[in-house]
Amino acid sequence: MAVLPIAHVGHPVLRQRAREVTLEELRTPELQQFIDDLVETMHHANGAGLAAIQIHRAIRIVALEVKDNPRYPYKPNIPLTVLVNPVLEPLTAETFLNYEGCLSVPNLRGEVPRFTELSVKALDRHGAPVERVVRGITAGTYQHEVDHLDGNLFLDRVVDTRSLATWDQFKEHHEAAFVERVRAIVARYGS
Repeated sequence: MAVLPIAHVGHPVLRQRAREVTLEELRTPELQQFIDDLVETMHHANGAGLAAIQIHRAIRIVALEVKDNPRYPYKPNIPLTVLVNPVLEPLTAETFLNYEGCLSVPNLRGEVPRFTELSVKALDRHGAPVERVVRGITAGTYQHEVDHLDGNLFLDRVVDTRSLATWDQFKEHHEAAFVERVRAIVARYGS
């Protein structure tokens, strides 16, 4: 496995719409190796997720995993999940404000409205269908990663730019209030 370079805001690849992956392509050793590298890169950067487009490959694949993540100690755990050609559908109009950061937008966070409940349809890394419902903070993580596949960054969804903060300023001035919000969301949705 290899740790690959992560594209940062301003790089044109982040503004592309990623193309779908065929089953034949997915089953190749080369693409399976790339998925391993995607996961390794996410782990190396302590990310909660990473989209293929963030490592300069404009294909519709994302990896997600939260396991006692030091960057996001308040996030509920998500088992390692690889989604190929994911489609998200909101199951409610209800949203919450998620304070997000991104490996492609270093040292910046901001509040983004996210749907509280989603239907997820995709393929797993081996081509088997995946169908599930995700809720709460976990639903926010899924939306953030799938946004990348359409060339969107969390910055595009920040409603009030006054919420933007560096990581240090977030920790000092906003984290405590956000953690309380997260606890309420987790208590309500279980994730």
